[in-house]
Amino acid sequence: MFIKKLLIITALLVLIAAAVTAYANIAVNRAGLSGIYTVDKVPPADAAIVLGAKVYTSGAPSHVLADRLETGVELYKKGKVKKLLMTGDHGTVTYDEVNNMRLYALERGVPEDDIFMDHAGFSTYDSMYRARDIFQIKTAIIVTQKFHLPRALYIARVMDLEVSGTAADKRAYAGAKIMYFREIFARTKAAAQLAIGMKPKYLGPAIPISGDGRMTKDKI
Repeated sequence: MFIKKLLIITALLVLIAAAVTAYANIAVNRAGLSGIYTVDKVPPADAAIVLGAKVYTSGAPSHVLADRLETGVELYKKGKVKKLLMTGDHGTVTYDEVNNMRLYALERGVPEDDIFMDHAGFSTYDSMYRARDIFQIKTAIIVTQKFHLPRALYIARVMDLEVSGTAADKRAYAGAKIMYFREIFARTKAAAQLAIGMKPKYLGPAIPISGDGRMTKDKI
């Protein structure tokens, strides 16, 4: 009898988890698919939020990140944005996405005062929260791959940011199926974070995006 009850309870919990996951994914996908444009057609905004991804020990960006950075630079050079916010993981001395992102843009002619770094963009949720509260961004173009854009746009819009998105897909990516699969659970997590109003790991004093990006430098 006990085993039977345990199986029933387990089955119910699995069904509830599946229903919550399905609902979260439908809601995020439906709300986040609108407002995605090409570089040429995206409406102008205050800044491009370029979301971080893997950087190798050499400092070279992964293909996923390189394409995001290239798209961000294109938006800047076409006059779609006046500033770039490089947001990613710089949680340790030995792993640094954002300074390498900054160098990529500098090498392609973006002035250093127009490049901001968010050293504590440990997740998409943290990046959007800090873009609003630390960098005081009002309007933005979010730059990431198309599998990631609906979640990023959804989070930003719930946080009252006025955002559009530009997909950075410039090639086929190794492990793409895994990235799409992980996104199912990431969307569910984002919906839960928004529901409880979770705060990011770090906040801090305001660094308005309208100012000088050199204020975010931690290296020469």
